[in-house]
This record gives sequence, structure tokens and C-alpha cells, in this order.
Amino acid sequence: MSWTPAGGEVTTDHDAMGAALRQAALALTAGEVPVGAVVLAPTGAVLASAHNLRETSADPTAHAEVLALRRAGEALGDWQLAGCTLVVTLEPCTMCAGALVLARIRRLVFGAWDDKAGAVGSLWDVVRDRRLNHRPEVLAGVRQDECAELLTRFFAERR
Repeated sequence: MSWTPAGGEVTTDHDAMGAALRQAALALTAGEVPVGAVVLAPTGAVLASAHNLRETSADPTAHAEVLALRRAGEALGDWQLAGCTLVVTLEPCTMCAGALVLARIRRLVFGAWDDKAGAVGSLWDVVRDRRLNHRPEVLAGVRQDECAELLTRFFAERR
């Protein structure tokens, strides 16, 4: 498994998405759907990063977001990631959106929209559901073209 535990400072959402894109590139190299995620501490320090590992691990829950959240929890010694930011190259699915709400992520930053499975505005809007006890701030479309291009290339090569 390739991931970065505590690491350098990230000062902008653009830079953080660059770190997530580097993780997505690792997924692409491994034959995985190229999605990468990074969890930032409130200070901007990288707590954890991950990329999709569903095929490699034969685990349907091994999405980049879930793996990054798990690793951030391990780094902090706490499942509550209040004050943290999750940066991911693709709009989270229902499982990942639910996980980031349960982890109490303060901010979600994502790149490309997922019209087929997105749960942060495309098909569903899990993170803004007023019935839930936590609703993170959302910033969509950061480096959207770069994030979408990786995915488009991956699926074009599979056809």
C-alpha cells in the first residue's frame, strides 16, 4: 500500500489537490480507478493520503477517501476528524460521503463531478442533508479538468 503519513504543509486547496492528484496517479499505475485523497489537519499539515485499492485488496470499501480517513484517524488516535479537510479528486459516492460526515470532517474539497455515483450534489447530496448531525463545508471543482482527464483517460483505455 502506498500512502504518505504525516507530511509537509499544504497552504492552498490547489496545492492539496495536487497531492491528491499524485495519489490518483499511483492508483492509475496500479491498475486502479485513478482517485486520490488527502486529509489535512486544521494547520494544513498532511495527516494521511491514499488512493483507490479496491482491485488490489479485493475490498469494496477500499476507496481513496475511506482509506485516507482511516489513516488520518490512526495518525490522530481519534476517529473524530473535526477541523480536518478531506481533499479528493472525484466527488464522493454515498459510502464515502457518509464516512466523511460520520468522521465530522470540517471541509470537503473535490475535483471532478461524478454524474453516475456522486453523493455531494450530482445524484444525491448526503453531506447537506439537514437530518444529519454534521454538515461539512463543500468546495467543488478544484482542478476539475485535471481530475476528470485522469478518469477519462483510464476508462478510454479500458474500452
